[in-house]
Amino acid sequence: MGTNVNCYQRAEGRYRLMPGILSTLVERSNPFSILTKGTLILRDLELLRAAARSDAGVSMSVGFTDPELWRTVEPGTPSPERRLDTVRTLTDHGIACGVLMAPVIPYLGDSPEQLRRTVAAIAAAGATSVTPLVLHLRPGAREWFLAWLDQHHPRLRRRYDALYADGAYAPTWHQRRITRQVHELATEYGIGPAGPGAARALPRPPAAPAAPDPAAGTQLALL
Repeated sequence: MGTNVNCYQRAEGRYRLMPGILSTLVERSNPFSILTKGTLILRDLELLRAAARSDAGVSMSVGFTDPELWRTVEPGTPSPERRLDTVRTLTDHGIACGVLMAPVIPYLGDSPEQLRRTVAAIAAAGATSVTPLVLHLRPGAREWFLAWLDQHHPRLRRRYDALYADGAYAPTWHQRRITRQVHELATEYGIGPAGPGAARALPRPPAAPAAPDPAAGTQLALL
């Protein structure tokens, strides 16, 4: 749950669909995983504790810790600091929680110093794992993001046009470089790559760029 749409977005506070879903899964010992960037997940802490006795995984999406980048590119979402506090609360209550480090934004959130700060913060929050995912730009997200880029960082437009010239995904060499750096930092901070605490169905880009899918959800809006 959460790989196509955030199941703990603001509307969930009103409609309260997740408690019934989680109760049903727990009653039947049905394995599940949750990926979210919503701190509302803590409302269902007791249900998640019950689920933790079976095969359940939780992951929080935190792509970066830069507060200015968060304010401009992820408006309306909980801050990275609040999301990491949520990771800490979950782990303190015996619920293994990994982090999907996404989106890693080229040229704005992927310098060695930025990656180190983010991984260090993830480790300090007690995350059981970290899995990096470089920004991908599917139809809908691409138009919004490039318009945002033209407004806030016009000097980067040519670099993005080159990096994403072949489709929605950054080149394989770029993805592998980021993954290697993050995994090295994760090992240094003692958390390693994705493990049992991470959601099992995390989205992974293919080795080659995929054809645009108009029906697909947008990463920036849903993660």
